[in-house]
Amino acid sequence: MTATAPIPQQSPSARMSAAPAAYPAPMYPHKATEAQHRERRIRSFQPRRGRMTNAQAGALDRSWERYGIPIDGSPLDLAELFGGLPVTLEIGFGMGETTAAMAAADPSTGILAADVHTPGHGNLLGMLERDGSQNVRLAAGDAVILLRDMLPDASLAGLRVYFADPWPKPKHHKRRLIQPAFLDLVLPRLAPGALVHCATDWEHYAEQMLAVLSASPELENLHPEGDGTGWLEPADHPEGSVPGYAPRPDWRPVTKFERAGIAKGHVVHDLLFRRR
Repeated sequence: MTATAPIPQQSPSARMSAAPAAYPAPMYPHKATEAQHRERRIRSFQPRRGRMTNAQAGALDRSWERYGIPIDGSPLDLAELFGGLPVTLEIGFGMGETTAAMAAADPSTGILAADVHTPGHGNLLGMLERDGSQNVRLAAGDAVILLRDMLPDASLAGLRVYFADPWPKPKHHKRRLIQPAFLDLVLPRLAPGALVHCATDWEHYAEQMLAVLSASPELENLHPEGDGTGWLEPADHPEGSVPGYAPRPDWRPVTKFERAGIAKGHVVHDLLFRRR
């Protein structure tokens, strides 16, 4: 009998970089089923594989098996993954600087960080290695599949959406993440008391976020009369202003996208809601 040569295994960075362009999300070490990827629905993201630096690829190869989770539709046991810590889902972490800083500052909270940007996964893994943080898991792929198929009800202590793609053209507004249908998917996964925290530097998107979140009877605005600096009496709001925004909490670092927006003259809005 002739021995069969073993099939060489690609490294995580090689598998991630080789994602077929036809799929709407990177293929990462494991992949969601073809049926999931062929779902006919509007997505809030575009595939963002990009070129990885040697440092990012090295971090992926060293730490993906430790920190990485494929978004493949398989149910997750968050208590096992995070050692019983309360878990906050962060959707869209970019290059991961904010995620790494918040994880290091609050090791008592688990962060399930989801994104489709391959270099961002490598960059965040490198920072987690640097900081020694153990309370983060990286989910690679479509957050809708993660929420719908992989997370049990009442399993999340919070949701963070910081500076998501604003899809500024009116014809693309339907691609924005914070929509009523998305909220219908999120709410059952939030435990009572869970904190929903959104931030954006696009005024129109901030107003849309505020309208969508405020319309849910299951959510309570923690700053119903706030203007972004604190709580105001209704009579004190400038004419034409839209109340309901929170001041930036000290525990949310200023992000790269935020600094870029401020440099362009954009006004940053934070929104803080609690699951009733």
